[in-house]
Amino acid sequence: MRHEISIDGFVITSDNSAAIGEKQQDVVQAPDSVTAKFAARVALLEQWASGSEPQAVLLHNFSGAAHWDAYRAGLADLFAEAETRLPPISGSTETNMATLQSGIAVTMIGKQSRKQEAAESLNWFVYGIPMVGEDVLTKADQIADLAVIKKALESELIERVWPVGSKGIAHEAELLMGKSVEFSADLNVGSSAGPATCVLVGVLPAKREHLKDYFGEHLFSIEFQ
Repeated sequence: MRHEISIDGFVITSDNSAAIGEKQQDVVQAPDSVTAKFAARVALLEQWASGSEPQAVLLHNFSGAAHWDAYRAGLADLFAEAETRLPPISGSTETNMATLQSGIAVTMIGKQSRKQEAAESLNWFVYGIPMVGEDVLTKADQIADLAVIKKALESELIERVWPVGSKGIAHEAELLMGKSVEFSADLNVGSSAGPATCVLVGVLPAKREHLKDYFGEHLFSIEFQ
């Protein structure tokens, strides 16, 4: 899979964010709730990439106790945006040392519930535009919509989803296929997608013609050589 750990049917995923938030020395200024939402977004998509649904969330707060409530609100916003159940949330806060920049990590523990088709048996598309930093805040309409992805999985319009991270589409395509691959796509395949602003979606060949109408203008086909 991607970066998850699987133990006895349980799936553990995580992501983190540093120097993004409301502290004066943060590199990117953003509301704490937004920072938490995007950190959790990656962990949630990695759950879905494993055919899993999160059962619990652990929040690791390095920014101080005053930031906890906003971070937790961001987690709630994410699950509301995805139109899925908010799992129980627990975690820990660094209160012994004051930090100059924001820091947060999110861990999700889930349980596998969906069968995974072999990647080679599916047609693959990119949904959303790769972006990072300030673009994530100013071009939200180009980011892959979690609720749209969730409904596509539940309706079996798509079989699989695979988040794209900081190393870009080409790197994720190789992880997905488990080997070096050559392909073409109408996007910058080396550009960072930051907090998974775009994802790979896999569809059975018989259903590929229905995808454009469902996902809209920010869907791009991948042609493997």
